[in-house]
Amino acid sequence: MDTATPPMNSLSAQHEEKQNMSLALHVILLPLFEEMELQGEKNLSVLQTLRTAFNNAEKENIGFAQNFIECILEAESLNINMSEILLKLASIDCPEFTLTRTETEFRYLNQRSKALRTTLSRIPEQIQDRSRFLQTIKDIAAAIKDVLDAVNDACKKYPMLTNIHGTKRHIDQNKKIFIKHSKSFSDTLKAYFKDGRADRVFESANRLINQTNELMRSFKSA
Repeated sequence: MDTATPPMNSLSAQHEEKQNMSLALHVILLPLFEEMELQGEKNLSVLQTLRTAFNNAEKENIGFAQNFIECILEAESLNINMSEILLKLASIDCPEFTLTRTETEFRYLNQRSKALRTTLSRIPEQIQDRSRFLQTIKDIAAAIKDVLDAVNDACKKYPMLTNIHGTKRHIDQNKKIFIKHSKSFSDTLKAYFKDGRADRVFESANRLINQTNELMRSFKSA
């Protein structure tokens, strides 16, 4: 029996893919619970129980929320592309990935990450219109640069803050992965103009969005 351990790069890819699946919790289920609460749902304790349960389940099994939603869609015989839906919802603000510090550099980082997610979320609506899509690609490239500039500015202005408890190392690691996904997204776009596989563009964009969120989370823990 072969019990060889999978290569580290394979495990890393699997982990990143699972992280990508957690977007469903933050852009579909949690906003849904919040909307129900705002609309005057009487059983607030039930909503809180559901919110806690899904958060805990996602921590224990990344991708649980997406699997849950996909099971419902399958039961209803609905043929929906989850990657496309998640991408369209990417501009939704998630408290978990939003910085609460009021310094200019951190507020700017919030704005830049939001701008990138919003621009990426336009892809499903514009991918079939070549001229608009090409402009969106340029906007995405500029937004990626803005995020990296904002990250560098924050680290430079507050070196003591970002060095606390190894936070700088965590930020640097997530920054490297962000750059990796940015390059991968660029490669996927090049392939799209040859093979027309829009689904791969959606998936790659979602990975970039997820890593943008992870980068913000690493700053939030500072």
